[in-house]
Amino acid sequence: MDASEETATIALLGNPNAGKTTLFNALTGSNQRIGNYSGVTVEMKSGEFRTPHGKKIRLLDLPGCYSLRANSPDEQVAVDALHGRIEGMSKPDLVVCVVDASHLERHLQLAMQAIETGLPVVIALNMIDVAERAGLRLDPVRLSEELGVPVVPLHASAGKGVVELKQALRFPFPAAPEASWLGGSTASEETRRERIFEICALAARRPDEHQLTTTDRLDRWLLHPVAGWVFLVAVLFGLMWAIFSFAQVPMGWIESLQSLVSSWVENVMPDGDMRSLLVDGVIGGVGGVLIFLPQILLLFFFIGLLESSGYMARAAFLMDGLMARAGLSGKAFLPLFSSYACAIPGVMATRTIDSAKERLVAIFVAPWMSCSARLPVYFLIVPMLLHESEGTWKQAFVLFSVYAAGTLAALVVARLLRGRLGPDTAKSHFMLELPPYRAPQWKYIFRHVLDRGGAFVTKAGTVILGLSILLWALSTYPKSDGDDGEALQHSAMGRIGAVIEPAVEPLGFDGRVGTAILTSFAAREVFNSTLAVLFSVSEDGSDVENRDHLRERIASATWPDGRPLFTPLTLVSLLVFYIYALQCLPTSVVVAREAGSWKWAAGQFVFMSVFAYLASLLVFQVGRLFGF
Repeated sequence: MDASEETATIALLGNPNAGKTTLFNALTGSNQRIGNYSGVTVEMKSGEFRTPHGKKIRLLDLPGCYSLRANSPDEQVAVDALHGRIEGMSKPDLVVCVVDASHLERHLQLAMQAIETGLPVVIALNMIDVAERAGLRLDPVRLSEELGVPVVPLHASAGKGVVELKQALRFPFPAAPEASWLGGSTASEETRRERIFEICALAARRPDEHQLTTTDRLDRWLLHPVAGWVFLVAVLFGLMWAIFSFAQVPMGWIESLQSLVSSWVENVMPDGDMRSLLVDGVIGGVGGVLIFLPQILLLFFFIGLLESSGYMARAAFLMDGLMARAGLSGKAFLPLFSSYACAIPGVMATRTIDSAKERLVAIFVAPWMSCSARLPVYFLIVPMLLHESEGTWKQAFVLFSVYAAGTLAALVVARLLRGRLGPDTAKSHFMLELPPYRAPQWKYIFRHVLDRGGAFVTKAGTVILGLSILLWALSTYPKSDGDDGEALQHSAMGRIGAVIEPAVEPLGFDGRVGTAILTSFAAREVFNSTLAVLFSVSEDGSDVENRDHLRERIASATWPDGRPLFTPLTLVSLLVFYIYALQCLPTSVVVAREAGSWKWAAGQFVFMSVFAYLASLLVFQVGRLFGF
């Protein structure tokens, strides 16, 4: 076989925020996948590409880490991968270490440790545009001479230097001379640090100390202990307001399309179970979730904007002090923040936490960061509580309060639980990279939005669709000879509701709402689908000819004595329940795996379910005492 057809393995190493993922995408394009290796709990991406010399390369994206001391699970995976200690994964032929040129002093620590492993190393000197704008005078040739390895300057997000990097990947790669700082053995921390300062003084001369960059000037205000928090709260509140304000038009388009398709099916199909299945089960159930797609896309667009601009790291910096009061280090912030998108990657991201006990606490409270699966429920309830005519800023305030309530409760419980677990011998070291402010990377942002939106649509077209069909069947069969209202009560769904109602009535809910809550333990968005199916008939039992928006249909629902079902107090009680309930069985499976114990996952599920019930009960009963 031609030697050029033999596949070489390259490990991509780098600090978080060094641009490693951007470079990985630039090198591999769409030819990439997620790999799960035996004995490895951290997912790693791998991809393939060819060098200009025709060499086929397998690129392995190692977990982002600050050092190779192996103080945390993700660092341990990186070390094991570099030494070929992972089953099914060969030792890399070459290491490409991605370094942020604007923060060379910090990033060279990892690069020098990589060189000390004895593996061939190429330094990808990324973000040279940011470094030059900050006034740094870079000398890649001198840096290469001092380190004894090739250095390739890059602007990966713009695709500059990627071809040059590929050309530098020659095989067999020449062995690098022994690093001058080693002296025959692995360098001490102090020796390495002294050598880094020497190298930076020669290869990355800084501007006059009195010359402040734009980032420095902005950080004087945005990291201020008072002004910084005011700005952060304003940003988050503005994000909530924008979601409600800007999504109205596209939501109207989806609603009109849903009504159009429903009307078309009703006109072309005769009355019967098949038409009811399509209109009430499929179109109504899936549409009751898809209508909130614009708001979810907007949320992830703004999150991507904050991350890409460099502001998200500042939010983490501000939150570090608050996390400390909750008994957590700053390392817990990013896993908890990830949980706002989905608790599963948030729980998995706790591997970066050194302390085992702190990691357990972070895993325990992560589901209280309201994930995107709750958003369809919030977007259904909040406008019922406050109509847009009362001002979208009020709706934004309620949604902001929902997120704040879950976050604050998580921090309080974390503090209590951390105290119960006792001190930990492992000290969690938190190092946070503050990247310079930069123009948004629109390609990254839109890819992020499309990935999240695609996942939401896929779930609506698979899991939600299947459950909607099942819910329709449960609400339709067994049949009775009475009108539609009696038929619903006689159906399996109606009987389930009758059994559930005594348990949920103290919270302000009837059997239909209780059934929707029960089904949403499979997936929280199913709450909307269940209500769409259950409220597809009117109170008098006739079909709803004008199939209005789900929110408008259920707003007119009543108790048997004619009292409104969804009063403001009931809606607040429902919001509180969904803030605190752990209604995601896949999350429990991941928690059991990450915590190494099903008892921890079961305890978390029971605690959060009971907490949600009691919190909702307290809100509703106290509210009734005060006449709400």
